[in-house]
Amino acid sequence: MMPLNFADPGKDYTIQRVGGTPAVKKHLEELGFVADGTVQVINTINGNLIVNVKETRVAISKEMAQKIMV
Repeated sequence: MMPLNFADPGKDYTIQRVGGTPAVKKHLEELGFVADGTVQVINTINGNLIVNVKETRVAISKEMAQKIMV
């Protein structure tokens, strides 16, 4: 298991767990980051990520990406 910000671009990963405060977990869940969901890193820009989750592209900060374990 590793944080999402270490994932290779273009490869599909299964989300193992989402960490953080309850408010952060809820926000990430609303964006589609749920356990057993699939996520793919599209691009990394200065540590921030553009990911494909639930067939939608989402930009997240590197701090948020560290809370998503794949």
